[in-house]
Amino acid sequence: MKRSRPPSRTRSRSRSRSLNVRALLALAVMAASVAIALTMPVRLGLDLRGGTQIVLETKSTETTKADREATDRTVEVLRGRIDALGVAEPTIVRSGENRAVVELPGVQDPKKAADVLGRTAQLTVHSVLGPAENPADAGEGRTEAAEDGERVLPDESGQSLRLKAATLTGQDVKGADARFDQQNGAGWTVTVDFKDSGSDRWAQVTGEAACNPAGDPKRRVAIVLDDKIISSPQVDPSVSCGAGITGGSTQITGSFDDAEARELALLIKGGALPVPVETIEQRTIGATLGDEAINAGAWAAVIGTALTALFIIVVYRLMGALATVALLCYGLISYAALAAVGATLTLPGLAGFVLAIGMAVDANVLVFERAREEQAARTRPSTRSALTAGFRSAFSAIADSNITTLIAAALLFFLASGPVKGFGVTLGIGVLASMVSALVITRVLAEFAASRPAVFRRPGITGISTTGPVRDALLRRNPFLMARPRRWLAASLIVMVVAGSGILVRGLNFGIEFTGGRLIEYSTADQVDPDRARDALADAGFPRAVVQSSGDGDLTVRTEELTDDEAATVTEAVAELGGETEKVRDELIGPSLGEELRRDALIALGLALAAQLAYLAVRFRLLFGTAAVSALAHDVVILVGVFAWLGKPIDGVFLAALLTVIGYSVNDSVVLFDRVRELLGKERKAPFARLTNDAILQTLPRTVNTGMGAVLILASLAILADDSLTDFALALLIGVGVGTYSSVFTASPLAIELHDRGTGSRSTRRKGGKGQGARRTGKTDKQVPASRTERQEAL
Repeated sequence: MKRSRPPSRTRSRSRSRSLNVRALLALAVMAASVAIALTMPVRLGLDLRGGTQIVLETKSTETTKADREATDRTVEVLRGRIDALGVAEPTIVRSGENRAVVELPGVQDPKKAADVLGRTAQLTVHSVLGPAENPADAGEGRTEAAEDGERVLPDESGQSLRLKAATLTGQDVKGADARFDQQNGAGWTVTVDFKDSGSDRWAQVTGEAACNPAGDPKRRVAIVLDDKIISSPQVDPSVSCGAGITGGSTQITGSFDDAEARELALLIKGGALPVPVETIEQRTIGATLGDEAINAGAWAAVIGTALTALFIIVVYRLMGALATVALLCYGLISYAALAAVGATLTLPGLAGFVLAIGMAVDANVLVFERAREEQAARTRPSTRSALTAGFRSAFSAIADSNITTLIAAALLFFLASGPVKGFGVTLGIGVLASMVSALVITRVLAEFAASRPAVFRRPGITGISTTGPVRDALLRRNPFLMARPRRWLAASLIVMVVAGSGILVRGLNFGIEFTGGRLIEYSTADQVDPDRARDALADAGFPRAVVQSSGDGDLTVRTEELTDDEAATVTEAVAELGGETEKVRDELIGPSLGEELRRDALIALGLALAAQLAYLAVRFRLLFGTAAVSALAHDVVILVGVFAWLGKPIDGVFLAALLTVIGYSVNDSVVLFDRVRELLGKERKAPFARLTNDAILQTLPRTVNTGMGAVLILASLAILADDSLTDFALALLIGVGVGTYSSVFTASPLAIELHDRGTGSRSTRRKGGKGQGARRTGKTDKQVPASRTERQEAL
């Protein structure tokens, strides 16, 4: 008779296997991250390293004048092409009436980039009328259209063809993709999808061609790009006369390699330029920020990270030290991921990256606080079992908060463009790396340490054997914060109205990225250091001027709109440093965050909020999603209003801070409502206000510790970093404070009010609250520590 194994031994072996699997996964991730970090450097942005500047000039045609409006449309098409090229964080502005200045960071082949940007990309589709009677017409370049729209062009083999007037143009194209056709052996091809109207015309032109016998040149359809036939295939014999090819798509074949196919696809998909452009200048430009600013930001980041690590170690002791190691691993994973996807790192992005390290503390704090509850409830025999229960209990809150953030990141990436699209990439990478760090690396390190005999004998060193000072204070006082939720809502409304009135009273001080301004380029007798020029212009009253080295010793100053006297002051400041000074260029420039980019960003942000609301409604309840999104709107209005009252600039740096605050606010609310949902599952008959209050008290230690981790880093940036990061840190400090407040005192009271309206149970709130409080503490002479059960609720 076989002896069965004891259940405890089976569970022990299962835990060991799980730990080994996680350890192997963690080692694999870290090994890959180290390899990528050592072999693939991250591209630095224009503010940190500089890059390539390409000046394009628009040219008038017989039908379109190259005026300001046409140049603005050209800038938007160029922006789409640059996004498709994979260049992140570019700067594109209109300069004067008919020029576009494109600045590209870290471009490997500037000449190729200039060629792609400069192509007009006029796509047309023509019926073939037959071979040209005078082939010399095409050979001599006579490609202009006749009065009836006919033209003569050489095909891929050099044979001259007479083409009918264009049946389709690039306006009929919905999209284009480069694909490798392995099945038919066609190699790299470009698949073009037409819009509904274009689909009908494509069927018409192929149906007309199909009426001619096979082999007849008239059975061909010519696809022309910028006056060059790139493909002229015969219509397949299976296509009947008059029916044509339906389905709304076609395939362009040719001797393409992968790079040529992708380039052609992005040109077709990006659309044609409204007017032709000509590259008139290409040069190397220096960083927009000086070495001092970069060094100050780096030191602030190091000090802030060190302070955050010290705080976590003080609060959670051994577990805090292990979490700090996991956070360093998180930083390495995020860096490697940024390098792998070819992202461009700017100074605000670097600051956001460091802030993300502080916010990544949140997942670890959630786990450790839940483990403290398990340990305090005396339902777990050891530190390791308490940690295991903590990871299991915290998983839903971690998953829900990160999924809502990933939804926003994905929509920003797919729908927005420019810096907002780049922020979506950085945000998504940070969220995924945070989950790997907390749920895999921290767990491996924590469970391994907790299973050591020395730790088992001294549980006090783990940092989770006690409830902590914040939780102890709440246990002693047991406040009923949600007794009068309407008062909190009134206070939130007053703060929001006072802050938001700054938008109406003082208005928003939009930066150069939104309004445009003036660009002046100087050639000086003595080469001027950009750092000294920035200081001189700040002393002259232009602290927000963007100064760069340009070309061979020239200096470029970009600032808001200037009067002639102010421009003369700028020139005098530069001349004092460089001696004899000559203006090489003096032009008005348009906004780098143009109208279309702003519209796309607002649409993406609106859809992101709607998607988050839908997700929260499915995972929780509609009232929870409504309360969370309302608290988010409250935070945004207050942050923008405070900046309006302070007269701070609303620029690209503020935009990055605002998007970060949005993610932080939703994250706080999700963690709180996850606990409310858990308590509702245990005590369905308890008053909703009391359950919400208990959830607030139970999650408050996590809120305080996570907030402190972020505040330490932000305070370091605000105090030690350059002025360019001070506003960024200030915005985030305001956002973190307001987001923490709103999740407790705006989202929670609003959820209570919505719940009471739905059930009509407002009269029992205060009575039920007192009864609950007596029930919770009346059965014992001492207050009970935190627990996951109804009889011993965690505070």
